[in-house]
Amino acid sequence: MTSRHSLERHLHMELNVDRFKDYGPNGLQVEGRAEVRHLVCGVTASLALIEAAIAAGADAILVHHGLFWRGQDGRVTGWMKQRLARLLAADVSLLAYHLPLDAHAELGNNAQLGRVLGWQADGRFGEQDLGFIGAAAQPLSLQALGEQIEQGLGRAPVLAPGDGRVLKRIAWCTGGAQGYFEQAIAAGADVFVTGEISEPQAHLAAETGVAFIAAGHHATERYGVQALGQHLAQQFGLSQQFIDLPNPA
Repeated sequence: MTSRHSLERHLHMELNVDRFKDYGPNGLQVEGRAEVRHLVCGVTASLALIEAAIAAGADAILVHHGLFWRGQDGRVTGWMKQRLARLLAADVSLLAYHLPLDAHAELGNNAQLGRVLGWQADGRFGEQDLGFIGAAAQPLSLQALGEQIEQGLGRAPVLAPGDGRVLKRIAWCTGGAQGYFEQAIAAGADVFVTGEISEPQAHLAAETGVAFIAAGHHATERYGVQALGQHLAQQFGLSQQFIDLPNPA
């Protein structure tokens, strides 16, 4: 057991929250009970996750995608009311860490995706150094890399071919980082792996020769919050569990 305040303070320091300019608030988003015995971790603070966490006896929920984002309407109606009402009625805290969790060198989404897929980063690129890049364990084809990702993540990725080159340098950034493609190219990547693809990336892949892989936003961001939850359990003697709610995106 630990206090909610101690948990938040540790996360703030461990994830170096103050370093990041983000799209929403990092840290405590909904205040629940003061003491935390059982922590539930998940990717997104959806109503389904909140209800599953309450059913599991959570005192606090830790997520990558929280409730509040820049540009939101701000009114507490509809889906927002439902989520907040469930948290407040159960007196359960919600903690959310977005870019700080992506970037952490050991516990972060990018570091953990590299661990799952056997990639070792030797450099960073992109805005706020969020992207990772490193040499492939051995040169391989786009098809072989796609099969490796499918086996590791449990879903088939979308492949946008480049010029058919052997892939020696892999760049990656989890989630919706398709806008980092040009920066990955400039960093010397032969292929860029992220969660999502938008219309321009297929053209850029064909025209630059650098391949692009969209492996799923949710699928690429399941691992950081799990590692962070395990870290907190060891640090504070908490019980914790990860609840995975599959998402087609």
